[in-house]
Amino acid sequence: MATQTLRTLADLEAAGMPVDPADPALVAVAGRYAIAVTPAVARLVDPADPSDPIARQYLPQAAELDSRPGERADPIGDDVHSPVPGIVHRYPDRVLLKPVHVCPVYCRFCFRREMVGPKGRPALSDTELRAALAYVAERPGIREIIVTGGDPFVLSPRRMRAIAAAASAMNHVEVLRWHTRVPVAAPERVTPALVRALRSFRGATYVAVHANHPRELTDEARAGLALMADAGIVLLSQTVLLKGVNDDVETLAALMRGFVANRVRPYYLHHADMAPGTGHFRTSVAEGRALVAALRGRLSGLCQPTYVLDIPGGFGKSPIGPDYWDEDGVRDFQGSAHAYPPE
Repeated sequence: MATQTLRTLADLEAAGMPVDPADPALVAVAGRYAIAVTPAVARLVDPADPSDPIARQYLPQAAELDSRPGERADPIGDDVHSPVPGIVHRYPDRVLLKPVHVCPVYCRFCFRREMVGPKGRPALSDTELRAALAYVAERPGIREIIVTGGDPFVLSPRRMRAIAAAASAMNHVEVLRWHTRVPVAAPERVTPALVRALRSFRGATYVAVHANHPRELTDEARAGLALMADAGIVLLSQTVLLKGVNDDVETLAALMRGFVANRVRPYYLHHADMAPGTGHFRTSVAEGRALVAALRGRLSGLCQPTYVLDIPGGFGKSPIGPDYWDEDGVRDFQGSAHAYPPE
């Protein structure tokens, strides 16, 4: 059983993962994209299952060498909207702040896979971080800072507290939101010290937790979520719709119910982005819409995520879920149309 993060093909094989370090295709994948599988994730992998949804998310695959039309290194257009290093200002009232470009694990479908990892972009220097925060401070129209990366929960509580303090000093910033995979991938990092750092922000603190399969909500993950929720931190979910991982209604329903049971509000269900070598993960939009429609009525309204697509090139997210209103009237969750009085 792994006791430290697995970072090479040899590490994965030694830990019993279904990986052949001599496979030329996997060697090529490992040379291009970062590998990191934490002990918490390694414990979830079923090496006897060739279709294991956990292994599919984290273990390198030969299919990552296949390029498809439309794929691009920066599929959601972060760089187009980056006025200074570490800032993405796509929408008027909020910015992304990317202080680091490393993660505790590297997902095989990552839309920033060309930017993250040991060979990716460096962390912001102190000077660059000050400049990024100054950009926000000088723009009173910005109400929310979304700290992402990479995974900002790899930062020490001291550095997280410093970001919260800088945001607290900006009277126009009302919300500080952190995006992370840590609660499921490295739950031991969710400590009282980290939670105190999150709570140190003057305004409202949100944490968006990324999980794609109900098996990722382990006892350890649930304990970390409870620690944050008990401290008054608002928890949201982010999930990527992935072929072979969660593209069936039973799995999605179990995941959304698991979020709600742990005080995590389902937020976004992302259509998989056009990152290089990720085509084997993408469903069709029609398949995604059908899945989301199947959740309606089957699950409480608390369990309904918004199905979104990031328009390639930097044009932002658009909801692409099913419609319930047309020329025949309004449709119920079973698909039947009902007349509605003229307005």
